[in-house]
Amino acid sequence: MLSGSLDNYSRAHLQCRQSTPPPHFTMSIVPQEISMDLPVIDLDVYLHNPVDSPEVKAECEKAAKALITYGALVLHDSRVAEKDNETFLDLLEDYFAQPEEELRKDERPELSYQIGVTLENTEKPKCAVDEPCLNVIQRLAPEERPLDISGHHPDPKCRFFWRMAEQPPYETKFPGLNSDNVVPQAPHIKERWNPAMEQWGTSMKSAVEGLTEMTAVGLGLPAGTFKDAGKYGPHLLAPTASDLVKYGQKDTILAGFHTDLNFLTIHGRSRYPGLHIWARNTGKRIAVKIPPGNYLLVQAGKQLEHITGGLIKAGFHEVVVNERTVEVIEKRKQQFPDRPLIRISSTFFWHLNSDHDLAPIPKLAEEAHRLRAEQFNLGRDEGEEKTYPPMKVGELVQEELKHIALMA
Repeated sequence: MLSGSLDNYSRAHLQCRQSTPPPHFTMSIVPQEISMDLPVIDLDVYLHNPVDSPEVKAECEKAAKALITYGALVLHDSRVAEKDNETFLDLLEDYFAQPEEELRKDERPELSYQIGVTLENTEKPKCAVDEPCLNVIQRLAPEERPLDISGHHPDPKCRFFWRMAEQPPYETKFPGLNSDNVVPQAPHIKERWNPAMEQWGTSMKSAVEGLTEMTAVGLGLPAGTFKDAGKYGPHLLAPTASDLVKYGQKDTILAGFHTDLNFLTIHGRSRYPGLHIWARNTGKRIAVKIPPGNYLLVQAGKQLEHITGGLIKAGFHEVVVNERTVEVIEKRKQQFPDRPLIRISSTFFWHLNSDHDLAPIPKLAEEAHRLRAEQFNLGRDEGEEKTYPPMKVGELVQEELKHIALMA
């Protein structure tokens, strides 16, 4: 269960929504040297203090600045229980250890794989053929580039999408993105499935929704700006699975260089390292380390980039077998010889409502232009300036799904 005082949260939330945002938002985020360690944001500060307190104001601004600077942060939430993540990882290892014919029963290609299982070698990394993305790679120093995805081979990972959304009280124009869940039927999986998925999914959803409020406040917006726009979003608990018996060799690409199409992605700790991210203003590849305990990794996605007019950029990342991955594989073979050798990512995709009208917030777009000029003057080329035309969130999602070969 989520621990902590929800009464305190409700009071802070109410005060936050009633607060008056600053009349003009500006944030200088370009220090001379940027740390390679992701900032740690404490959600507890926001949940348990009045929103007008100096502590909350500082922590919210820190959260916004972290997403602008890095496109990612580490989030501390004392309500999150590591044992729930462990239960979740055990379940998904057992699920993906099943024979392929059993897994295929849970495929829904007619729904663009947006619910149920996606088997390995189905999803393709968009960046392999996307010119703006290839330009991002080209601007990186050779030693900081991701592993080569130019062959446009599908990722050797599986995925399961478990919907954790509130049914909208209106007829959505995107029913395929808002479908009912698929429950695996194998007896040793089925009886454990719903409790483990709902428990861990609820923990991550609560954490990331708290961060949406902190980010809004830090950007000078009413606290509910993003959370309200995602009330009926098709949120997904979205673990990936990589068979490390088949794909455990060093420098194997498990998930090629890409960004996420949702608003915010939140991760619990995986048992196997291998996630690399590229912070916007560093040009450096960062091997992610999530501290043990009540900590989660959060990354910005395409929907957040769009609504901020590029002020916050969707974070590029890859998952590969690196030296540390190989070390942990050998260690777990010795310590847990009877467990499946499968890398599970503990991942949750938080979305805005599919029918939400997506367009840049003017004052954030203005700040994005100012920041871009500041970057350019410091010799940091961000490439060709992007445009963010008005559209439905569901249209953005569908377009991205076509690029990664999940929608025809």
